[in-house]
Amino acid sequence: MSEQKLPADLRTEFGKGAARRLRRAEKIPAVIYGHGADVIHVALPEKETTLAVRTPNALLRLDIHGDEHLTLAKDVQRDPVRQIVEHLDLLAVKRGEKVTVEVGVVIIGEATPGIVINLEAATVTVEAEATHLPSHLDVNITGHDVGDHVHASDIILPKGVTLLTEEDTLVVNVASPTVQDLGEGEEAEETEEGENAEGEGEAKPESAGESE
Repeated sequence: MSEQKLPADLRTEFGKGAARRLRRAEKIPAVIYGHGADVIHVALPEKETTLAVRTPNALLRLDIHGDEHLTLAKDVQRDPVRQIVEHLDLLAVKRGEKVTVEVGVVIIGEATPGIVINLEAATVTVEAEATHLPSHLDVNITGHDVGDHVHASDIILPKGVTLLTEEDTLVVNVASPTVQDLGEGEEAEETEEGENAEGEGEAKPESAGESE
């Protein structure tokens, strides 16, 4: 994963009011923590940061007035309605340092016609070097048939990446389509029985001979 360089300013004001003022100025509040150092409060450019953190576990090199900090986006807080980035928690990292992250699972390949692919685990936990994190992990479902299971241990990991999720965790389940019973047969049968009952209940006209 490539680094993305962003300018950053130190923050001296805190609280909801200060955060609102930053957002009006097209800035995003963030904190840098880790390595036992004091937390650093910064403000990042809204547009560039929003684009940068579209990639999970984004690696950001922040330039704070000439002082550079290599960080990993660990928690991206978004507005639940507008989905704009409201705050970032950034983990300070070093080259060669290993970190634990959640990585998304992506299904690739062509499924056999007539089967259903269920993604049971959208992410798995791995350990890797902070500067060599996989953006995602592929699971190829080509050739799989109904009843097949893909577990975490079946995922092919890039070099230097260690799986931390339990190996027997079900990631992909291959199943047959579910046929939903809409009850049309029962409704048709009930309708037919109702029509027959109505026919039996109708009075039959008397013949001419009977009326005399």
